[in-house]
Amino acid sequence: MIKIVTDSVASIPPSMAKRYDIDVVSLYVNRDGVEYEDATMDHEAFYSEIHEMADNIPTSSQPSQAAFEGLFERAAEAGDEVLGVFISSDMSGTYEGALRAARAVKARNIDFTYVMIDSTSNSFDEGWPVIDAAEARNSGSDLAECAAIVLEAIERCRFLFVPESLTFLQKGGRIGGAAALLGNLIKLVPVLSVADGQADTVAKVRSSKKAIERMTELFKADVREYGLAHAMVHYIGDPTPARQWAREVIEPLVGHAVDVLPVSPVIGLHVGPAVGIAYETLKAMPYKLSQPASLRMVAS
Repeated sequence: MIKIVTDSVASIPPSMAKRYDIDVVSLYVNRDGVEYEDATMDHEAFYSEIHEMADNIPTSSQPSQAAFEGLFERAAEAGDEVLGVFISSDMSGTYEGALRAARAVKARNIDFTYVMIDSTSNSFDEGWPVIDAAEARNSGSDLAECAAIVLEAIERCRFLFVPESLTFLQKGGRIGGAAALLGNLIKLVPVLSVADGQADTVAKVRSSKKAIERMTELFKADVREYGLAHAMVHYIGDPTPARQWAREVIEPLVGHAVDVLPVSPVIGLHVGPAVGIAYETLKAMPYKLSQPASLRMVAS
C-alpha cells in the first residue's frame, strides 16, 4: 500500500483527507504562549480575531522529526510505501524534517521505500497535487506513477491571492518595511502568487477592488490558454468576500460550483486577511518554476 502524506498547510479539510485516505501531519500556531495544532484549529474562531493580531502576530512552527519518524516507522512496519508532499522548503523546514525522518527510518528498515517531494508552494497550490496522487493511488497507480503525477501537477497549479493590506507580510519578513509603508500609504494592493517556492508579485493596483478584478483576469487568461482541471477559492479572515466572489464571478466562469475554504492558519498569520484562488490547469503553466519540479524530489 502507498501512504500519501502531506502537511496541514496544504489546507485539505479533515473530511476530504479522510475520503482520499491522506495522512496529514500538523504544523503549529503559537499564540500568547499557547501552542495550537494547525490541523485541528477552529479556523472561523481564529480568523474572527485576525485583525486584532496585527500588533502581536502569532508565530508558527513545523512538525517535529519524531512525529514524522513515528508515522514513517509505522508505515515501514506495515510494509507500506510512502509518498510525501510538503510545503515549499523556501517557506518552512517541514520538507527537510520529513526527509531526515524518512532517511532515519530507512536506515532501520532497509526495505522501506519512499518518495519525498517539495511542492514549492502551500495551500491548495500544494493540495491539488496531493489530491491527484491520492486519486491515482486509489485507481491502482504504483509509487513511481503517483510521484510523476505530483511532479506534473505542480507545474499545472497556480495560487493567486490579494491581501487586504501589507501589514502581516511586512511583519513576517515577506516584504521590506519601507515597501509596506509606501504600499499602505498610497493604497497599493498587490496580486501575489508563488514562484520558485517563494511569494511573488504579479501585479500592483491602487485598490482592493481593482486587485480582485486583476486576479480574475489572470485566472481567466490561464483558463483560456491552459484549460482548467480544478479550482478552489481561498480566504483568510472574513469568508464573506470570498464566498461572494466565488458565487458571482468564479462559478459563472467555470460553469459549476467551487469550494470556498479557509487557508491554514499557519499561512494566514503570515499573510493577514486575503482572498485568493488556487487552481490546476490541464497543461503546464510557465510561471511556477524556472527549473523542473523533478529537482525537488528525493526517492529512496
